[in-house]
Amino acid sequence: MPSWNSVLEEINQVKVGIASASALDIVRRKYMTALSVHTGRNSIAYYSAWLQRGPNTPNLSINDTDKNAFMATVHGLDRAKGLDLLLHTPGGSIAAAESIVDYLRRMFGNNIRAIVPQIAMSAGTMVACACSEIVLGKQSNLGPIDPQMNGMPANGVLREFEQAAKEVKADPSRIAIWQPIIGKYHPSFLQECVNAIAWSKTVVTDWLTTGMFQGDLRASTKAKRVVRELSDYKKMRTHGRHVHIDQCKSLGLKITDLEADPTLQDLVLTVHHAS
Repeated sequence: MPSWNSVLEEINQVKVGIASASALDIVRRKYMTALSVHTGRNSIAYYSAWLQRGPNTPNLSINDTDKNAFMATVHGLDRAKGLDLLLHTPGGSIAAAESIVDYLRRMFGNNIRAIVPQIAMSAGTMVACACSEIVLGKQSNLGPIDPQMNGMPANGVLREFEQAAKEVKADPSRIAIWQPIIGKYHPSFLQECVNAIAWSKTVVTDWLTTGMFQGDLRASTKAKRVVRELSDYKKMRTHGRHVHIDQCKSLGLKITDLEADPTLQDLVLTVHHAS
């Protein structure tokens, strides 16, 4: 497998006389094509450089503008070949994720496989769960299904309200301490958090039932267990919690080891290095 330094050297060789951005794209496309040839499937890299973002970096999360890129990329593909979706994302909008999944399923049915070279968090985990299987390496991680509201975890907000109510009930003098904390939320914010959590659980349960576990007599039970575990704030504790491959398998998700196919592993990680 070419290391990052090897890929960088190849990019530097290609970019002689052309823009560096074009050279990067040429190398990336070379290995994406090789990946598709190896699998016999369509391959799309849905990538975000959030790990390298700076103060002036634009929005790198899943959003509605991403569907335009999917539409342009899917146009002309042989949909009978299915889709391998390489995911590397911090997550983003539930609405956008739901819309993208709906579009891809309309194009490829359930013949969609998620490949996570490194990290697919939050809404990225939701998209992965919408696929028929998830390919993970030893270095790969998914994350909690934990909606964020204005940058705050919806589950955390609810727990804060619950703690405030408990303390004030036991000791009314605690109102003075909690009032400035709770006062930062507008009146409908609490219900918005409840709705976001319910929404995320509902869509992922449905995707798992109709996709990954389709045809399984225990599909609904399996889907609910996965969602319950991935959205358990008490266990996950933080939005940034990394869920490793063994944990994903123990939840009952259909996980394929990236290392099981050395050629696939080489191509996926080389695309990752070039992205």
